[in-house]
Amino acid sequence: MKKVIPVMLTLCMCITLLAGCSQTTQENKPTAGVSETQGIEGTADEGTPAAGGTVKLRVWAGQDDQELIQDMCQSFAAEHPETTYEFEFGVVGESDARARYSEDPAAAADVFSIANDQLRDLVNSSALYEITRNKEEIIANNVPGSVESASMDGILYAYPMTADNGYFMYYDKSIFSEDDVKSLNKMMEVANEKGKKVFMDVSNGWYIASFFLGNGGKLWIEDGKQRCDFNNANGLEVAEAIKEFTANDAFITGDDSILQGGMGTSIAAGVSGTWNASAMQETLGENYAATKLPEFTCGDKQVQMASFGGYKLIGINSLTAYPVEAMDLAEYLTNEENQIKRFEVRGLGPSNIKAGESQSIKEDIAISALALQSQFAFPQNDVLGGFWTPTEAFGATMEAKDYSVSLQELLDNMVSQIEMN
Repeated sequence: MKKVIPVMLTLCMCITLLAGCSQTTQENKPTAGVSETQGIEGTADEGTPAAGGTVKLRVWAGQDDQELIQDMCQSFAAEHPETTYEFEFGVVGESDARARYSEDPAAAADVFSIANDQLRDLVNSSALYEITRNKEEIIANNVPGSVESASMDGILYAYPMTADNGYFMYYDKSIFSEDDVKSLNKMMEVANEKGKKVFMDVSNGWYIASFFLGNGGKLWIEDGKQRCDFNNANGLEVAEAIKEFTANDAFITGDDSILQGGMGTSIAAGVSGTWNASAMQETLGENYAATKLPEFTCGDKQVQMASFGGYKLIGINSLTAYPVEAMDLAEYLTNEENQIKRFEVRGLGPSNIKAGESQSIKEDIAISALALQSQFAFPQNDVLGGFWTPTEAFGATMEAKDYSVSLQELLDNMVSQIEMN
């Protein structure tokens, strides 16, 4: 692979030049080199000026972000009249960015948003351009966790965009008291008494990990391979707890449409993230409430449910013909002003420290709940792509109440498949 990438870079450079971009100058040409084990070593620093002329940038963002990202890009262009920017927008969400990039790196966007759990794979495949312009300022302006999630081996490879890629518990406070929601077992008891459901998408590796991580489960990377201990004695205790939870009459699972459709009627509480805040607030009205995840009974003790603390980032394609302009655009899209705007329009929590100190964000119920949960959150930087499908399969088996195979055997199979990828 290391031998292939330089060839690919050279071909892409040639394609770019042969495409007839007559205004492309020497400064616009890719100046990157391939690191021995990581992504592209950027060479365009804060001293490298934008070239001016016409700059064509492809930008990817999710469907829900299209209008916002296009407005931001046009504002960026208006603030840089010395350059004529031509944007091409594509609908590719953070969760799909790695796969879409891999299909055709040269045709991928110059600037694209990613979930932080994709950073390692993208860096190892030399997909990301090292962030070199205003690096120290970017690091200082964002919360440490977001910077860590955007970095690998001390090198910054992306711009922190949000600090809200996590989850917590929404609840109807006409059903549950503040004391009730401290314990999952108590919540199930109350829900049964009142004919209500508690929602959690257990057949989703992102959520089911809460139980394992809370009881000391570990994920790490060794020699480039995913390692996991979810099948040890602690893991077996967790599996028993998940089995009891999913077998409870008050348990309900599904995707966001189930939570949105049932909250306030059949559903009285549900695990989700800030992307559902507006829907939950509209449905519950004055009974709208949110808090950290509850404790659950695990063996003979109470265990606080953990979570994955994820961040959304913006990365630069290592093959971009315009690294200077792409970095300037990404920095603009993730600055204080635009992170506040992203909160106001999409309800997404900021990673920018000053943006997070604004009063409107502090008063946000969902963001406040996420902040409470963040003390029990684990970063996803050491989670490889092969983790998700096996954990989802384990969760689906629990949801289906299929007990034909022992829990220990199910755990062993899950971990074996996780470590195989």
